[in-house]
Amino acid sequence: MAKLVFSYSHSDEELRNELEKHLSPLKRMGKIDAWHDRRIVPGEEFEGQIDKHFLEADIILLLVSSDFINSDYCFQVEMESALQRHDRGEAIVIPVILRPCAWHQLPFGKLLAATKDGKPVVQFPSYDEGFVQVVDAVSRALDQVGAEPSRRNPLRPEATHTSSSHDVTTPRSSNLAIPQKITDLDRDRACKEGFEYLVRFFDNSLEELKNRNSGLDIDFQIREADSFSCAIYQNGQKACQCGIWRNDRNSGLGAICYSQSGVSKNSCNESMTIDDNGQVIGFRPLMGGHMMSGNRDALMTNEGMAEHFWGMFISPLQSANRY
Repeated sequence: MAKLVFSYSHSDEELRNELEKHLSPLKRMGKIDAWHDRRIVPGEEFEGQIDKHFLEADIILLLVSSDFINSDYCFQVEMESALQRHDRGEAIVIPVILRPCAWHQLPFGKLLAATKDGKPVVQFPSYDEGFVQVVDAVSRALDQVGAEPSRRNPLRPEATHTSSSHDVTTPRSSNLAIPQKITDLDRDRACKEGFEYLVRFFDNSLEELKNRNSGLDIDFQIREADSFSCAIYQNGQKACQCGIWRNDRNSGLGAICYSQSGVSKNSCNESMTIDDNGQVIGFRPLMGGHMMSGNRDALMTNEGMAEHFWGMFISPLQSANRY
């Protein structure tokens, strides 16, 4: 069984919990034993336990975000130790980019990230889709660990040895996440940030669409602080239009609404409600039209919601030019 260790900022603990749940299949198959600093029990010396487990690790996941980079302990202690062991062939280090940040020029920027092209997990249509790619990366690393016995650390006790109560092989559940209370403030902030992301996403996407295609004209207007409309004209004829606006959470239409006839505030073709799974906040479509992932129950990130609405908006133009 390979030992996997998380290096992360506590600001990203909720995302780490989500990733650990996705790693459950590898745990149930007896392929990995995962460890992080929340497993240090009262009475144990904190830094000594971290050093011990990092020295014993076969795979080290760097959960990268601006908070990770800003943390002196994560960056100067855990990351440096991990990269030294990686360079000596004693462990495999995998960067997992959780949130957008400037990481490419940092020491671990030379390593292949867990997700394709180092795409941040929060920018996938749903967190699930991002973490599935991370699990795939860990599975590939396990094949490499199994093929190279030299990576096994002689300091690490084997599973057949008698273990002390605090040994790495002590059996315990990984199902230790306690649901977090998501407040109204959390939801209102998520709605505001999601809408602001939509504004930037549609504005930039329309400009790029126009640059790539001759004969297209675009119209993008921020109507009020909480709404915008846009349209695409092909050879002077309106090909598609929409309005998107932010509602009060208790309006009954949803937190963020989309209408193909523009901003109406009375009816819509699709809307998003803000939901959570006890750990992270995301968006769920209330009507489910043109679902991208096929999983109606998956929480959407800001990018997932934006792609969902964009797909509905641009569909008439794409259909008209298909043949």
